[in-house]
Amino acid sequence: MELLDATVPSGYSVSEAREMPDTAASRRAALAGALPRPGRSKAVEAPRTALRTSGVRPSAAEVSAFAHTVGTTAGNQLPASYVHVAGFPLALSLLTGPEFPLPALGMVHIANRVRQARALHLGEELAYTAWAENLRAHRRGALIDVHVTADAGTGPVWHGVSTYLARGVEVPGEPEGSRATWERAALEAEGLHSWSLSADTGRRYAEVSGDANPIHTSRIGARLFGFPRPIAHGMYTASRALAEIGEPAGGSLEWTAVFGKPVVLPARVDLEFTREGEAVDYAVLRRNSEDVRLHLSGRIAQLGG
Repeated sequence: MELLDATVPSGYSVSEAREMPDTAASRRAALAGALPRPGRSKAVEAPRTALRTSGVRPSAAEVSAFAHTVGTTAGNQLPASYVHVAGFPLALSLLTGPEFPLPALGMVHIANRVRQARALHLGEELAYTAWAENLRAHRRGALIDVHVTADAGTGPVWHGVSTYLARGVEVPGEPEGSRATWERAALEAEGLHSWSLSADTGRRYAEVSGDANPIHTSRIGARLFGFPRPIAHGMYTASRALAEIGEPAGGSLEWTAVFGKPVVLPARVDLEFTREGEAVDYAVLRRNSEDVRLHLSGRIAQLGG
């Protein structure tokens, strides 16, 4: 089994935490100091600080509740999507910290990429590390990549990169227009699953993921950001797609997701997918007689495949 090439950049300091940060405290920090500001703000660079915590041991009850929410059953193997969730509090603490240059509330999660060297299992003790880098201009504001790694004792075996867009923030450099370099083309679908997403989908996913952003859980919160009703978490739709399609045998995988139009709840959408050798291209979308509304596209494949 090869370890992943995913390390904290040179020149970053590492702050050790005794335990996973409390997401409620991070949300209060976001409300107090990171609300969207009128006009355009400026950001120069990502904070050169990483956060690390060890001794994380997911419980069977937590994994089971998460798996049930995304439409699958829990076993001894941790879903790659749950490893993301288990490390989310550390990433959120980074996003809402005093050194982070962008407003945490209102940032849009536009893409996610996970590489996993092997399957992780219940009972394994994990150490998580989180840092941000690659702050860059976008035609609508600024992009930044938030990295999270999970180490099972011998080095990183899981690495996630979440790309966020902060609208209306000025960053030096030529704007980047594309969402992500791994965005997938339109599908000629071979498989199709229809989903009926209830109005409380955001609240239920928030309970098992720790991502209680009010844009997903509150009608008032959603309206503050221009939506008539709460929207589904992008990682809920991506995790549900991964659960229904399945992870590659052996647990080694590369899983990407590029988020498109938000899913305003309640909603009925389709998961479409097609296989290309051992890889699966997938999309979550809604079709009608006039157009196609793409909510999510991505690929699930063996790592290095």
